Amino acid sequence: MQEKQWKLQLGGRELVIETGTLAKQASGSVTVRYGDTVVLAAAVMSKEMSKIMGYFPLMVDYEERYYAAGKIKGSRFIKREGRPSDDAILSGRAVDRTIRPLFNSRMRNEVQVVVTTLSYDGENDPDLIAMIAASAALTLSDIPWNGPIGAVRVGALNGEFILNPTTEDRLHSTLDLILSGTKDKINMIEAGAQEITEEHMAEAFQFGFEAIQKITAFIEEIRKEAGKEKRVAALLQGSEEFEADIRRVALEFGLPEALYLLPKKVMEAKVAEVNASIAAYASEKYPDQKNLSELLSIITDEVADKAVHANILEREARPDGRALTEIRPITTAVGILPRTHGTGLFTRGETQALTVTTLGAPGDEMVVDTMEVDEKKRYMHFYNFPPYSVGEVRPMRGPGRREVGHGALAEKALVPVLPSKEEFPYTIILVSEVLESNGSSSMASTCGSTLSLMDAGVPIKKPVAGIAMGVISGHDGSYKILTDIQGLEDHYGDMDFKVAGTKDGITAMQMDVKIDGLTPETLKAAITQAKEGRMFIMGKMLEAIEAPRQDLSPYAPRIITIHINPEKIRDVIGPGGKVINQIIDETGVSIDIEDDGSVFITSVDETSATKAVEWIQNLTREVKPGELFQGRITRIMNFGAFAEVLPNQEGLIHISELADHRVEKVEDVVKVGDVVPVIVKEIDSQGRINLSHKAALSRREE
Repeated sequence: MQEKQWKLQLGGRELVIETGTLAKQASGSVTVRYGDTVVLAAAVMSKEMSKIMGYFPLMVDYEERYYAAGKIKGSRFIKREGRPSDDAILSGRAVDRTIRPLFNSRMRNEVQVVVTTLSYDGENDPDLIAMIAASAALTLSDIPWNGPIGAVRVGALNGEFILNPTTEDRLHSTLDLILSGTKDKINMIEAGAQEITEEHMAEAFQFGFEAIQKITAFIEEIRKEAGKEKRVAALLQGSEEFEADIRRVALEFGLPEALYLLPKKVMEAKVAEVNASIAAYASEKYPDQKNLSELLSIITDEVADKAVHANILEREARPDGRALTEIRPITTAVGILPRTHGTGLFTRGETQALTVTTLGAPGDEMVVDTMEVDEKKRYMHFYNFPPYSVGEVRPMRGPGRREVGHGALAEKALVPVLPSKEEFPYTIILVSEVLESNGSSSMASTCGSTLSLMDAGVPIKKPVAGIAMGVISGHDGSYKILTDIQGLEDHYGDMDFKVAGTKDGITAMQMDVKIDGLTPETLKAAITQAKEGRMFIMGKMLEAIEAPRQDLSPYAPRIITIHINPEKIRDVIGPGGKVINQIIDETGVSIDIEDDGSVFITSVDETSATKAVEWIQNLTREVKPGELFQGRITRIMNFGAFAEVLPNQEGLIHISELADHRVEKVEDVVKVGDVVPVIVKEIDSQGRINLSHKAALSRREE
């Protein structure tokens, strides 16, 4: 393909898409440049039907490269990039969530999209560009796909929306909203916000959507000029007669009715029984049908999906019998573990999350070293989803994309209400253990986090609650919004929209769809309905604990903060860390010092902390005229003696200030090692300390 380039003005910068230069053996490839950030996206589809069955085999890999930012990996021993950072995992997940709904779910060709950041300018984030690049690569390729999509970031400064704010602008923005979508609808949302109202958020949707439409039109024009003819995909399907017969049997055997049985385990048992009957029927009647079990799974899933849609759209009949806005029973508890620093247990229906807070010293912060940032995090949230939470058996091999994503969402939801480091200098780690799951465990983790933080005595500004919303849409444009979706409604519904926030506004959002997307108007209705549910849940949470506890757990460390002259930091550290290590060894405390002179002494023992504070204060305090000290003689000179009054601080006792009579020889009064009372007479313009033993003796006599 001949090298070609197209340009679009977007957010005050030029978006440049180029093809025909790099990765030409891929099914489709582009480089996208925005500012000096450059991303390469390459998409490939296998020629044959995959041996992987059970789902459409789409793989999305987002590759950070340290060279893109002119950096070398920080590890001393391993310089090659290995496991992706959490940020890279989240970026890859965002690309996946954006493009996946626009594939035919029956496709069984393997499709892989690899996005690599080649250059990063520190201003234009590559995650957003990665979504556009993936969209352009798929659109220009021969891979069947119902795109293109566009993606934008919306910020808010001084009440005004900003399109694709720079990294610097984002530091001051009250909104960080990523939207993607087609020319008609929005299909993915990721957001963090400083308590943005629902009305303001809806305006941000519309603002971003208008820019998305510009991008999709731009990519569509490129497709007309440089796009390849689409190949025929390998679809998993049987004959029309076969599929119609299986649908008939599924209805006759009562699959739609089985979905509406309660409780969950009874429903699952009946559905399994019906599916077994369908499988027995099909095996006998269609013994030569290829991929029979896979086809049965697809067809029965479509029957169930259609039944749930019809019941909700026509009769507002949800599988568990709730009204559209009704929330499942909620119970909450705090302080249930004896030795942890804070715990919150949140149960909603058959979803249960236990969140535990651990408080640590400032030095326990996590160092984040990625292509984009070098920073420290003092607040982290980790989300665990063991297989027993859904009654399954599977290997536990560490967190996957889903676990990282859910943890990041819950973390983002609480950031706006956390106290500053000056108010509360602790490092805070929250761990959510999902003990049961039947829908929206990430929002249960968010609610459990609020409970746990308040139980730990963390002075959060306001409580945060979260809820998952769903939508059931019809082909005629009709829709019904569901509050607090359970697992079955998530599976067969068209949207999973998680909204978290305080009573005053939204702090975090995440939306995925299984259809081509939703209009801004539908999304506005969803977040408005979500607020009602969020406030109901918050009321239940506050029944367990109304406000943060006044005192920390007796097992949590105490931090004493003092401030010293930054020029004295070296006196506390000492040569090669000798002094600070001596303090730590003898007191058992943890000491963290910042460049501005802030010193954090962390200890579970108050006596040890007090001793360390006094030690550091003596090392760093500056003497004042008139103060009385017990000075230790360190040097003898002809004109006087030097005495150490504080660690590393000594002054001169001139020979005329040694006694109230004439002294012929300094050694007649003091010797090295003697400890004598001295008064600070003055501190001269050069900072030299002049002492008087004579004045100290006179004061003692008085």
